[in-house]
This record gives sequence, structure tokens and C-alpha cells, in this order.
Amino acid sequence: MLWLVCVLIVASGCASLVRPNFSQSVVELRAGDYTLDPEHAYLHFKIEHLGLSTVVGRFNTVQASLDFDPKSLPEMRLDGVVQLDSIDMNNDTLERRLKGRDWFDTGNYPQASFVTTSVIPGEGNQFVINGELTLRGQTQELALDAIFKGGADNLLTGKYTLGFAATGVFLRSDFGMDAFGALVADEVFLDIHGEFQRTTQ
Repeated sequence: MLWLVCVLIVASGCASLVRPNFSQSVVELRAGDYTLDPEHAYLHFKIEHLGLSTVVGRFNTVQASLDFDPKSLPEMRLDGVVQLDSIDMNNDTLERRLKGRDWFDTGNYPQASFVTTSVIPGEGNQFVINGELTLRGQTQELALDAIFKGGADNLLTGKYTLGFAATGVFLRSDFGMDAFGALVADEVFLDIHGEFQRTTQ
């Protein structure tokens, strides 16, 4: 047991060296322009299949920008773009089907985008980002329940970094993806995690 305590102490010390000035208080986070770190960006989606299981996939290529000021959260802006052909289901056949015309139709619509329209601060680090999701050439409103997990100077990258997470849900039928309605649920659940690196000094 003593060795485990020693390991935890050492690991905690290393973490403080890698991320000095760490804070989970929103008011202490640094204002500025941020971009999503592609090496720490995770966009997953979930959808029910036959009411028996949950199909989980992800998109591997996501870009996003963040304009953030803790003193003016309602003015915050998060915009993002997803490369739809980067879909990853760990199944080549299923990926080809989802890229086809019945689903994402990536040949005609290679990207999906999200643009912020308003931000509603909540308790602590939580807030709601209202925006417009454009998919398959159609635009619908989408609300993201989001949270800042903290900020710190990352000595590995030399950049101040914010931790971010969000969830959301939309109906695929709203974007013309209504195939196999008896087999696959209409609701698509989003689960987003990422680190934003400060680009302003």
C-alpha cells in the first residue's frame, strides 16, 4: 500500500509541473481566442438500434474556435466544423453506408458546422450554448449543455489550455436522414470533449 501512496504523490507532483496555475473557477480562466487541440478533440455520437443496443461512433476530424471572456460569458462564441467523411464506426461497411445518400451524403455535403447564437450561464462552470447546426444543407437549432473543466498553463505545449465538455441531442429526421425509421431511433445524442489552446498572448 505504501508504494501506491508514493506513486500517487509523484504523479500529483508531475501533474502540477505539467499544468501550473491550474484553476477550475470560471472567473479565474484567461480570456482570449482559442482553437481546439486536434490531438485532444473527441466528438462521439450515440443512437439506439432496435431498442436493444446503442450504436456508438465518432468523427476523427473536428475543428473549432472559441472566443472567451469569463467576465462576459453571454458574449462567448464557439464555432466548429466536422469533416463527415472522418466518421469512425470500427466497421468499414457501416462507415461506407453512413457516408452514402441515405445518411450523411458526404459526396454532396462533406462538412457539418455549428455556429453559436447565444450563451446562457448556469451554476458554477456550467452553461448552455445555443446555436445552429448545419448538416446536409439544412440548418436547425441545437442546444449544448456545456462545462469548463478548468484551465492551466500546459508546459508540454507552451500554451494556456481550457478543458471543455458538452452534450446535445438532435433528430436525424430534421436533416433528411429518415431511413430505417423502424430500426434506428430518430434521436442522435452527442458527447463532446476537448482541450482549447489559447492563441492570443
